[in-house]
Amino acid sequence: MTLRPVLLGLSMVLLVSACAGRMTRPEALPTLVDATAIAAAQAAQVRRVAWLEAHPQWSLEGRIAISNAGKGGSGRIDWQQQLDTYVVSLSAPVTRQSWRMTGGPDGALLEGVQGGTREGSDPAQLLLEATGWQIPVQALADWARGKASAPGTPAQVAYAQDGRLQRLQQDGWQIDYLQWQMPAGDRPALPARIEAQRGGAKVRLIIDSWAFPAR
Repeated sequence: MTLRPVLLGLSMVLLVSACAGRMTRPEALPTLVDATAIAAAQAAQVRRVAWLEAHPQWSLEGRIAISNAGKGGSGRIDWQQQLDTYVVSLSAPVTRQSWRMTGGPDGALLEGVQGGTREGSDPAQLLLEATGWQIPVQALADWARGKASAPGTPAQVAYAQDGRLQRLQQDGWQIDYLQWQMPAGDRPALPARIEAQRGGAKVRLIIDSWAFPAR
């Protein structure tokens, strides 16, 4: 399997999605500036994070678009997380090409890329060397759920007028939260669309569904 057909297929998926209007960037709400309202938003975020940390097993399904220095593509993404271990699969339905990364604290295994299966201790570096894509795999597991990455540097946070997390800046990345899924039962609101960018690298993620198995 070569990477070029994968990127071609993923680009076709992005084009189809754009034509359907589903990748249109929504308008951002004004940033919250009132001190009392910010304090309330911070308290709500603390409660969100506590719930997320109490539910370390989760999965998401959605669509992802990746670009870096003029190169990139898009496709379907399936992410399954159990504590510190994960399985991330990306596929291009048009070409039926895909890659999969499995990993944990001891490193990662990347399958389906040019040159065959690769292993490494740093999943982000492993993916960069194999595909040219900058995806902060471990941090993205937290950012995708709407929280700062625990191993990262202290994050700068901004909230929207509705009190939800609007922007998070950490480790040189800026993560914008553009859409949210409504709370369900005791589950808090969860991101439905995010954009993460550092320099020329950008990751756009649309989350169609979340799952948190009963404990």
